[in-house]
Amino acid sequence: MDSESGNFNSVFLSKLAISEEHGENSPYFDGWKAYDNDPFHLVKNPNGVIQMGLAENQLSFDLIEEWIKRNPKASICTTEGIKSFRNIANFQDYHGLPEFRSAIAKFMEKTRRGRVKFDTERVVMAGGATGANETLIFCLADPGDAFLVPSPYYPGFNRDLRWRTGVQLLPIPCYSSNNFKITTEAVKETYEKAQQSNIKVKGLILTNPSNPLGTTLDKDTLKNLLTFTNKHNIHLVCDEIYAATVFDSPEFVSIAEIINDEMDKMDECINKDLVHIVYSLSKDMGFPGFRVGIIYSFNNDVVSCARKMSSFSLVTTQTQHLLATMLSDDEFVDKFLLESSKRLRKRHKKFTTGLEEVGINCLKGNAGLYCWMDLRPLLKKPTFDSEMILWKLIINDVKLNVSPGSSFNCPEPGWFRVCFANIDDQTVEIALGRIQMLVENGAKNKQQWKRNNLRLSFSNRKYDENVMSSRMNMNMMSPHSPINIPKSPLVRART
Repeated sequence: MDSESGNFNSVFLSKLAISEEHGENSPYFDGWKAYDNDPFHLVKNPNGVIQMGLAENQLSFDLIEEWIKRNPKASICTTEGIKSFRNIANFQDYHGLPEFRSAIAKFMEKTRRGRVKFDTERVVMAGGATGANETLIFCLADPGDAFLVPSPYYPGFNRDLRWRTGVQLLPIPCYSSNNFKITTEAVKETYEKAQQSNIKVKGLILTNPSNPLGTTLDKDTLKNLLTFTNKHNIHLVCDEIYAATVFDSPEFVSIAEIINDEMDKMDECINKDLVHIVYSLSKDMGFPGFRVGIIYSFNNDVVSCARKMSSFSLVTTQTQHLLATMLSDDEFVDKFLLESSKRLRKRHKKFTTGLEEVGINCLKGNAGLYCWMDLRPLLKKPTFDSEMILWKLIINDVKLNVSPGSSFNCPEPGWFRVCFANIDDQTVEIALGRIQMLVENGAKNKQQWKRNNLRLSFSNRKYDENVMSSRMNMNMMSPHSPINIPKSPLVRART
C-alpha cells in the first residue's frame, strides 16, 4: 500500500486500528514469525527453526488423553455424552455453568495446596489470561492511568494491558545483582517518579510465578508489597497463571494466602477490595487453546463489572462442561498435578544441565516452562544493539527461536528466555547441540560475527535409510509435540 492510499484509509479507521501499541512488531513476536516461516520438523524439515519461544506445557498431555478416553460422557460430541448436547448447546448467561465455576475454584485451591479457599461466586470467566487481564484493567483504570510492573515482564502485557485500555505500564527495573528480585525500595522509587511526573498510578501488577524469570515470590515480599499498595491506596493485581508449574522449592505462595491467613499477623488493616487475581488453565493444564481465563477479585464491584464485561469473551459451554467434569475428578487432578511437577523438574534439570555443560548459566528457577538464560559472555559489547545482533544470529543461523531480554523490558542486555516444555526429548537434544555450536564458534569469532562460520551443517547429514523409511508413513505431527520418537542421527553428541 502506498503512502497516499494509507493516508486515505487512515481517515476511515479508528486511532486504535492504526496504532502500533499492539506490540506485534517486537522481537518477541518476530521470533514466532521466523518459526512460522521455517518450522522445525524431525523428518520433514530437520534444519528448520526450533520453537523455544512458546511457553506451553505439553509434557503431560498423555495423562489428559487417557482421562478423556476413560470419560467419554464428559464430551457432548460422543455417543455416551450426547444426552447433554441440547442443554449445553442452548444459550447460557455470562455467569458460567455453576459446576464449572465450582470446579475452577476447587482446582485453584488444589494448586495452592489447600492453604486457601476460593468463593465460587467470585469466579469470573474470560477469554484466556489475555481477556482476563484486559477486562480487569478496564474495571480498574481509565485511559492515561498507569500500573507499575517489575521488569523484566511478559511482552504480551503491552497488548493485554495497554493496547485497547489506553493505560500506561511503568517498569520497575530489577537487576541480576540480586537475581532480579523486586524490592519495596524499587517500587517506591518508580512510584514517586510517576507522582513527580503527574502520572496517576492505579496499581502494581505482579506475575507470580514470574514470566520470564521462572521464580516465585516469598511471603515476606508479598506482604511488603501488599502493605505498600494498601498504604498508597492503589490496586494489587497478581497474575498467578503459572501456579501449578512450581517444580522445586520454595513452594508457591498465593496472594490469597496472604489475605486469608496472614491478616491477623499484620500490623495494619488490609483493604481486600484492592486485591485481584488473574488465573488461567493455559499453563498449569496446558490448555491455551481452550481460552479459559479467570478473574478472582475480593472487590464486589469489580466482580460485578467484570462479569458484565465477560460477555465479550466467554468460555464456550462445551469447554466448561468438559472441564467441570475433569477438574471435579479429585483422583485425576491430584495425580496430574504431581506427575506434571515431576516431569517439569526432570525436563528443567535436563535442559539446564545441558546448558551448563557448554558453559551457559541460567538464573536459578523453581517454576515455569522456561529458563532465564545468561548469554552475556557471548555479546560483543554489553549493549542492547549487541543483544539484537546475537538474537538475529540465533534465529537465522542457529535456527532457535529464543526471546531476547529487551523484548521483556529487561534493563540489562544479554538475557534470553528459552522455553523447554513444548518440545520432545529428542528436539531438546538437537537444540542443545545447536547451542553448543553457537558457543564454540562464538568463542572463536567473538570479535567478528561471521554468519558462515555458524551456518548449521545439519543439511549435509543424512538420516539412516531404515529410520527414514520407518517414518515416511507417519502423519504430520505438531512441530513442538512431546511425542516419543526414535533417536535422530541429527543429534550431535555433547562433550
